[in-house]
Amino acid sequence: MLLRTGHIKQASTLTPDKTRLAQDYVGFARAVQRRGDRLRAEAPKAIDRLKQGHESPATQMAENLRVLATARTVTEDLLTDVAQIVGQQNKAKTYGRAGAVASDPASSARGIAVNRSM
Repeated sequence: MLLRTGHIKQASTLTPDKTRLAQDYVGFARAVQRRGDRLRAEAPKAIDRLKQGHESPATQMAENLRVLATARTVTEDLLTDVAQIVGQQNKAKTYGRAGAVASDPASSARGIAVNRSM
């Protein structure tokens, strides 16, 4: 919910708890898988409910990953545009030997950094 509403910093504070809960969930899921045949024989309805409950977080996680990918793409596009504009403003306004304004392609991203770890 926080990701969908754009509160990425608030959502990131939940990371340690989510990591711990995800590790617990994986441990429990593996325990159920190891005893799958027995559980299906003794409690088939409970196993069906468990499968349905497993699909919901997986769907939500996929949606969250799409939101994060979109946010990352938008951020990178914005930073690239800003870097290009800043680079254009810093270009020398003098003429070179050929009678044209000299351009330095390396100056287009000077002072701008993109953190791709998200």
